Amino acid sequence: IALLIFRDLPDDPAVEWDTQLLAAFVLKHIEANNINLVVTFDGGGVSGHANHISLYTALRYRYCWFEIFIPFLCLGCQVLVLESVNLLRKYLSILDVPLACLLPGELLFVLTEEETEQAKRAMRCHRSQLLWFRHVYLLFSRYMVINSLRRL
Repeated sequence: IALLIFRDLPDDPAVEWDTQLLAAFVLKHIEANNINLVVTFDGGGVSGHANHISLYTALRYRYCWFEIFIPFLCLGCQVLVLESVNLLRKYLSILDVPLACLLPGELLFVLTEEETEQAKRAMRCHRSQLLWFRHVYLLFSRYMVINSLRRL
């Protein structure tokens, strides 16, 4: 996991990032760090967050376009996307596990209690991001305990 600060890609839920710039940046990072698995958001960005959607768009652009598909194949890098769910399911927390198991999907990742607590501690470290609705998210979001993923 890496934290990168890039002036042309501001952290702003309303800002759509440049697809080609971001795709080139991500590919460079994958190559430089010999990364073989990338997990990102799907086209819904989980919450409609423009930055999240931009990541998906950039990876899809890089991964799916034939002339640029070759670098990912050569690098042996797989891309998994976190599936967005509707608002009701988003806040069912662990109660969404049976439904997620019944629905078709490629991968289902269920966190242990210890992993869930670690994720909550990590979110609490980002005080500037921890607005009132994120406290609700920490308590009830299924993404704190269960994540369904599919291959890009």
